[in-house]
Amino acid sequence: MSSTVEKLPMLAEGYERLITELKALRVERPKIVEAIEEARAHGDLSENAEYHAAKERQGQVEAAVGDLEDRVSRAQIIDPATLSGDRIIFGATVTLSDDDDKPVKYQIVGPYEADAKVGRISYNSPLGRALIGRKVDHEIEVTVPSGDRFYVVKKIEFI
Repeated sequence: MSSTVEKLPMLAEGYERLITELKALRVERPKIVEAIEEARAHGDLSENAEYHAAKERQGQVEAAVGDLEDRVSRAQIIDPATLSGDRIIFGATVTLSDDDDKPVKYQIVGPYEADAKVGRISYNSPLGRALIGRKVDHEIEVTVPSGDRFYVVKKIEFI
């Protein structure tokens, strides 16, 4: 039985951010080891705050490095400009009108790239899931913490 590795779709910008974060953590690794050695030289480890702080940071960094390496290895970089079609898919930029007929614009991105403040929502968020596969003029109802929201798809772009 073969195990399949789930790909993580992301934009090139999101991938670059992962690589940058990973490089920064790899640079920090030897500095943490140095801090641990220095703290160890101060003697009694049971009451050595610097030692415990460095060991804790080492654990955090190792966990973060493992997580980032996993995401980088599963990254599937998608360039929205190479996509087309009449349905909403990953990478699409969608213009919706809400209950008040006010236009809102979102790009469908990966979970680690999502930032609603800049109009990027994850494909696995409630709204993202409701939008995937829809076409222009489709109506969408989404239940969010503040209640039910209704949208109409006005435009689908791949930019």
